[in-house]
Amino acid sequence: MLDRIHSIATNLAPRLIEIRRHIHAHPELSGQEYQTAAYIAGVLSAAGLQTQESVGKTGVVGELVGAGTDDRLLAIRTDMDALPIVERTGLPFSSKNQGIMHACGHDVHTTVGLGTAMILAELGMELPGTTRFIFQPAEEIAQGAAWMVADGVMKEVDSIFSLHVFPSIPAGSIGIRYGALTAAADDLEITIIGESGHGARPHEAVDAIWIASQVITGLQQAISRTQNPLRPIVLTIGTIKGGRAPNIIADRVELSGTVRSLHPDTHATLPDWIEQIVTDICRTYGAKCQVNYRRGVPSVQNDIALTQILESSARAAWGSDRVQILPEPSLGAEDFSMYLQHAPGTMFRLGVGMPDAKNYPLHHPQFMVDESAIITGVVTMAYTAYQYWQSN
Repeated sequence: MLDRIHSIATNLAPRLIEIRRHIHAHPELSGQEYQTAAYIAGVLSAAGLQTQESVGKTGVVGELVGAGTDDRLLAIRTDMDALPIVERTGLPFSSKNQGIMHACGHDVHTTVGLGTAMILAELGMELPGTTRFIFQPAEEIAQGAAWMVADGVMKEVDSIFSLHVFPSIPAGSIGIRYGALTAAADDLEITIIGESGHGARPHEAVDAIWIASQVITGLQQAISRTQNPLRPIVLTIGTIKGGRAPNIIADRVELSGTVRSLHPDTHATLPDWIEQIVTDICRTYGAKCQVNYRRGVPSVQNDIALTQILESSARAAWGSDRVQILPEPSLGAEDFSMYLQHAPGTMFRLGVGMPDAKNYPLHHPQFMVDESAIITGVVTMAYTAYQYWQSN
């Protein structure tokens, strides 16, 4: 079966390159993927899949029904939105939509999803169960997965697979991680309310700017001294707004930032822990505070059994020298984790690094991929899905 999958993928390669370049040249922002969705639906329908559009606002779902001897339902999720970045790659198929670019590789993700669907459709009734292909919008704003789940895409799903490109891994290789792959990412807003006064008489006022500095410093010190260093937390304050004039003590400061963590138990305690620290500091100096901690997306926790199927399939497809076991997770976020609240799953890193060029990071205006990685991703995903159906 592996040889057959390789053969189908090789024959599909020119078409997959064409698909990827079309998607790359016509990027759309989160929640606005109308043309991308229509294009995806057309490819899925042509491959013989049952296709539904306008799922999760602008998402697409394709379903491939197997022989029906296995009542499990396998899902394969890819994302399809782009970023508000002006492309500077100079590629002949660069973005035609000014100020929008597939700088995170979602054009490759979508192509791998479509290629996997085309291969499995050709295998047809040799598959015992149903495979659901989820093409998700709005991953970049961490909302699309929730939209898709709300529209029922995880109904009856038993397992789910996904992938993300990685420029630091060379094309032709993949990265596999057991356990935590990405971090939980939450939003934090803090308002500090003091009392205004003359800049020359600080003792008559409650300086919200100075107290804000104590809050920022206190939170960072508390992480290093009161939290388990083996369960990392990254708290970044990204904006500070306050004050009206150089000689007026500010009575109000607004802070906003992001909080990242890997361990679910740590993640659960963060809202109360942060609010307690901020409240205590403000009370000490006579200020009041408002803390708004908003849950974002949880950590992606790769299921061990499904990751073992993925690893063995990748090693069989490409050889052990092209499979990397990733020693560390990322503190970046991925809303693939929202699906994992409903079924076990795993995500792998698809190497797209070019051997003889500078590999720019994700979200860079000059980010490019080695397109040979598409076949690596398609074969890996298709053979992993096939092997899933052979497992108990």
